[in-house]
Amino acid sequence: MSETAGGLTTALAGVADPRARRGVRHRLCVVVTAVVCAVVAGYRSYSAIAEWVADVPDETAEALGIAADRRPSEAMIRRLLQAMDADVLTTAISGWLVGRATISASGVRRAIAVDGKTLRGSRTAVAAADHVMAACDQGTGVVLASTDVDGKTNEITRFQPLLDQIGDLRDTVITADALHCQRDHVAYLAERGAHWILTVKANQPHLHAQLAGLPWRAVPDATRHDDRGHGRREIRTCKILTVSPGIDFPHAAQAIQVHRRRRRLDEPKRFTTETVYAITDLQVHQAKPDQLAAWIRGHWSIENKIHWVRDVTYDEDRSQIRTGTGPQVMAALRNAAIGALRLAGVTNIAAANRHHARDSSRTLALLGIT
Repeated sequence: MSETAGGLTTALAGVADPRARRGVRHRLCVVVTAVVCAVVAGYRSYSAIAEWVADVPDETAEALGIAADRRPSEAMIRRLLQAMDADVLTTAISGWLVGRATISASGVRRAIAVDGKTLRGSRTAVAAADHVMAACDQGTGVVLASTDVDGKTNEITRFQPLLDQIGDLRDTVITADALHCQRDHVAYLAERGAHWILTVKANQPHLHAQLAGLPWRAVPDATRHDDRGHGRREIRTCKILTVSPGIDFPHAAQAIQVHRRRRRLDEPKRFTTETVYAITDLQVHQAKPDQLAAWIRGHWSIENKIHWVRDVTYDEDRSQIRTGTGPQVMAALRNAAIGALRLAGVTNIAAANRHHARDSSRTLALLGIT
């Protein structure tokens, strides 16, 4: 297999192979790279992925490092993916994707959104659905780290182990929903040299009441955005106040009020409204209002960039993959495919799946395999 520097197979070389060494015909990095190619082309199940591997031209198979007359079977692919360490795989894939991403503009802080997702298709008659928490780069939509949230714990206890997988957080802005508005979390982020923007809701009733009681009526709108998409119109306004010493939360420097009005385009007179509060440790001189609003909006956009694509385009919630670490590993591989397509400038993932399904050499080009 020949690939450009920093290729996927190189990144996967350090992932431990869970199989016994005796009798291994196909290296882990080769099989996983082939699976990512199939997922890029829109294939979802183990059997569909195996069919893609079996059907690609000999030239494509050989470029992937697979002998044309001895290709991985569905059973081999299934058993390997069900036994892999999903967190280690995500770390390897994120390192590869980050290496392909363009460097951020000078002076612009990196923002990482921490968000969880339930893999509903993994639910069985005797076991609850798996839940995965991920850290996503807001600018690229690349998943940088992920961790499994099993039934014995919750997202709060997995926050620090998740971010421990990311090497350097200095000057990075971490955005998270209200569940993670925790004092232990901001103490941890301060130790890592990171900044934060946290949503505040009813799980912090005293803090929420303090923020709601601030003199917002006297504060002019700092930003206003009017967006249309997905069959609806949304108007967002953002107000920002420097926090007074009376706000009961460590390191809080500014309070933010986001007011959202939404309506479906086919119902022009029916608006729904929502007011959301957030706090940040960023000082006035460290981030302009437009940037704060963009980071908050960027956190919400992860739902569209990743979760919605996995649910709708890849039909993840109805996936029948349930055994072992299969659900988490397949989620990581879907993230790899989505990330690679996003970095290539793709905005419509479904159309890109069809484009790559028509010609297997296109997937090789996307992943830098020649």
